[in-house]
Amino acid sequence: MNLVVIGAQWGDEGKGKIVDFLADRADVIVRFSGGANAGHTIVRGDSVYKLHLVPSGIVYEDTRVVLGTGMVIDPEALFAELDGLSRDGIEWRGRVFISDRAHLVLPRYKKQDIDLDRKRKSPIGTTGRGIGVAYSTKAARDGVRLVDIFEDTVVSELEPEDRAFVEKYQPRLEEMLVDIHSYMEWVHDKNILLEGAQGALLDLDLGTYPYVSSGCSGAAGAALGGGLGPKQLDRIVGVFKAYTTRVGNGPFPTEFRRERDGDLEDTIRELGHEYGVTTGRPRRCGYLDLIALRYACQANSIESLALTHLDVYDSFDEIRMCVAYEIDDAVLDYFPASRSVLEDVQPVIKKFPGWKSDISGTTSYDALPREAKDYVRFIEQFTGTSVDIVSVGSDQKQTIVRRDPWTKS
Repeated sequence: MNLVVIGAQWGDEGKGKIVDFLADRADVIVRFSGGANAGHTIVRGDSVYKLHLVPSGIVYEDTRVVLGTGMVIDPEALFAELDGLSRDGIEWRGRVFISDRAHLVLPRYKKQDIDLDRKRKSPIGTTGRGIGVAYSTKAARDGVRLVDIFEDTVVSELEPEDRAFVEKYQPRLEEMLVDIHSYMEWVHDKNILLEGAQGALLDLDLGTYPYVSSGCSGAAGAALGGGLGPKQLDRIVGVFKAYTTRVGNGPFPTEFRRERDGDLEDTIRELGHEYGVTTGRPRRCGYLDLIALRYACQANSIESLALTHLDVYDSFDEIRMCVAYEIDDAVLDYFPASRSVLEDVQPVIKKFPGWKSDISGTTSYDALPREAKDYVRFIEQFTGTSVDIVSVGSDQKQTIVRRDPWTKS
């Protein structure tokens, strides 16, 4: 079975935990998009793993992982991460593979990335990892793929600095390269988990352009970057938080406003530990946006949702979510493409009573407070998509499964 997991918001939804939770049934995990700008945190008891390029399933000793065609890979960052895993006692050799069609992030791309953003009239808020430049160069057909660094004609045409960088990592990279389409055919009878980066609202085509990632973070990217055909994707799971966050610039209709919401953003940020894994930047926080979530479900054929951070609301008397947008005299029930409209809309808020109890130790859905189940039920009705997984804490054990995503419809 080929199971896809993507973010259904602006990234940082808890995909790393959900992928880690589902990975015990997977034989192969493929990361199909993004680069070292992504950050996934995995908590296993007292151990915490912060991953950026390596697929989350690497912590399972019998699982193989693949960095897919849709990724842009910085070898320096990759091997620093792998060396860190070795220090943590995780033996990864012979289990990590890279699509030979994936593109390289060269060192000079990072400075170019920062310089380009500084010159923009409306800066995007890049992480400065060279990701945007790598994807731009790829689109301009001037990029360097992993397979190319073993072509003498290609390497000889590189700038001296780039050539030295490439030659430094050639031996270590060579033993990890695979033709991903042949590899996926070879493991076609296995359980394959395809892991996205960022979120659907940061997808280059589906997201809040131009404040988006440069890659394909939507479900379609699983086929393009994962070495599969579109008809081979069996199930798509979208991960979302009980509230909404965003890193960097760009429209955010439900963002908390101090004049309206007091110190709610500070409270949610601290309770949810909302700081970037990669950058450490504090995340912008806001109400759960059901208009945006429903759009993500529709645009990505999401048929199963995983709700995370529900426990953050344990102490709240009242919980609010956005069910429409207001602008001028109009009420919008759809997610508009216009950046200016998204920047000007005001959220229409629906209130729910809180459950005022600790749910972090709850192990079954039936055992959740009625108010929490009412909250989940409304999300399902609004989006037309079932919430099949509910996370009530950062540890893998704090996960409630209502329906097993590994079962085909």
